[in-house]
Amino acid sequence: QVTLVETGGGSVQAGGSLNLSCEASLRYAYTVYCMAWFRQAPGKSREGVASIDIDGGSNLADSVKGRFTISLHGADRAGKTMRLSMTALKPEDTAMYYCAARTGVCGYSDLLSTTRFRDWGQGTLVTVSP
Repeated sequence: QVTLVETGGGSVQAGGSLNLSCEASLRYAYTVYCMAWFRQAPGKSREGVASIDIDGGSNLADSVKGRFTISLHGADRAGKTMRLSMTALKPEDTAMYYCAARTGVCGYSDLLSTTRFRDWGQGTLVTVSP
């Protein structure tokens, strides 16, 4: 059983910052997991934002490079906190942000489709006003 819980969403004006966290309880302590952030704006499909694996590999979508940072914390391999630090926020960043996890190392292609990820959190809403 993998449990993912997102926190940290909220409302901010354009140019502001927010930090999202995903508390993860992973099933296997000695398995590499890829964890990712996806977002879904109203009326749009879910898109990949950033991913990171326990071995330290990370990827960012082109739309957030230079503004968002992803990091992984926690010494316990079965319990991790993934953080997304978002700066210079734009109204187009407004979306529900979801945490996702799967076994294996991350690759950039993980951000191109939701189908690789079986486990998802409930989401946290980010609203950026002009």
